[in-house]
Amino acid sequence: MAIVALAIAGGLTSASTSQAQDVTVAEAREIAKEAYVYGFPMVDNYRIQYAYFVDTKNPEYKAPWNQLTNIPRVYTPEDKAIQTPNSDTPYSMIGMDLRAEPMVLTVPPIEKDRYFSIQLIDAYTFNFDYIGSRATGNDGGSFLIAGPGWQGETPAGVKKVFRSETDLIIAAYRTQLFNPDDLDNVKKVQTGYRAEPLSAFLGQPAPAPAPAIDFMKPLSAEDERKSPEFFNILNFLLQFTPTNPSETELMARFGKIGVGAGKTFDGSALTPEIKTAIEQGMADAWDDLENLKKKVDAGEVTSGDMFGTREYLKNNYLYRMAAAVLGIYGNSKQEAMYPIYAVDAGGQKLDGANRYTVRFTADQMPPVHAFWSMTMYDLPASLLVANPINRYLLNKPMLPQFVKDADGGYTFYVQSESPGKDMEPNWLPAPKGPFFIALRLYWPKEAALNGTWKHPPMTKTP
Repeated sequence: MAIVALAIAGGLTSASTSQAQDVTVAEAREIAKEAYVYGFPMVDNYRIQYAYFVDTKNPEYKAPWNQLTNIPRVYTPEDKAIQTPNSDTPYSMIGMDLRAEPMVLTVPPIEKDRYFSIQLIDAYTFNFDYIGSRATGNDGGSFLIAGPGWQGETPAGVKKVFRSETDLIIAAYRTQLFNPDDLDNVKKVQTGYRAEPLSAFLGQPAPAPAPAIDFMKPLSAEDERKSPEFFNILNFLLQFTPTNPSETELMARFGKIGVGAGKTFDGSALTPEIKTAIEQGMADAWDDLENLKKKVDAGEVTSGDMFGTREYLKNNYLYRMAAAVLGIYGNSKQEAMYPIYAVDAGGQKLDGANRYTVRFTADQMPPVHAFWSMTMYDLPASLLVANPINRYLLNKPMLPQFVKDADGGYTFYVQSESPGKDMEPNWLPAPKGPFFIALRLYWPKEAALNGTWKHPPMTKTP
């Protein structure tokens, strides 16, 4: 039902409900900001899922809903669609529609030293749980993923039940690659991954299918920032996300401007004053995010603070928005941490016109149960950097080829030109211009989680 806006005291009146609710211009602006911060991760997640699982003509298309697809390679500089890509772990992926029945994900036994994880991400972009080396072990097994409407017991043959509070979710698989020659082994692991509806897993007749979804065309990433149509897409998504008890009052507040499941946000029926207020509210959300990013840059807020479950984030919607903007589908800190090198020890931004070293003493190596990596990205594109030795990262599996320091530690050379043949094994090639480096700590140990371990500085050299 459309919102009919009437110019009453400069406000907005909803004539689509029996109980009209008036808001002032100032209230509309504040509510629009809150609803935008709340909804941005959901709307941007939908943009990606539409490309991956709905739009068969999109070059990013993966597979239909409830069908697993494997990507048997790592990213290179030729991959330009996603910023800051991981180049350690080939991906597998599945979008799940859990309305009709649960899905069962089966993983094969995987050798103990090969890390893997399956990140379960709901429509809010909460990482609601994990399957994998850390969470469930490498022995293999079948795991049931249920939506909010399923209340069954754990079926025979299922190790664990994971319950999502939303009907549409995405599962992102990461399978560790030890070196380029290891790719065939990763492919064998991926071949062992299986996804099927619960009825197929049990050999029973399938239930009636859920009604077909008339998927809305998403906004572009650019239009998400400014178009009031954003709120209609949010309304569409809210029908697949039963209201959490902690958000009942919030949803009632959003309803005052026509945001909510089953509502239509009719921008053409808004008064000019209210339309301007809505647009200003969206801009205010980005201002709040810029202020938060300053804290991120200063190290006061980390990736570990922004990714996780609903319970962990305690409904901090600005953190959830920042996580989506800075790195949607990032891991919860128990699974991975992402320290960043953006400046050198003197506080100056990193640039390939200079040369740098990073020295890890023997007792200062990144503390992980799985592995760590240090990946180079150019700026402003945040893409992998092409170089003459086709090396985009340094990581733990490469330790045997690194040159050790006298004390058993390692000095890594970060520069655009080779440091010389003797030190080339420890070289992370940089672009000619600005860059940053992302450390990734997969399955971090307690010293990383509690902050007692600090990554060493990036030192500019003559």
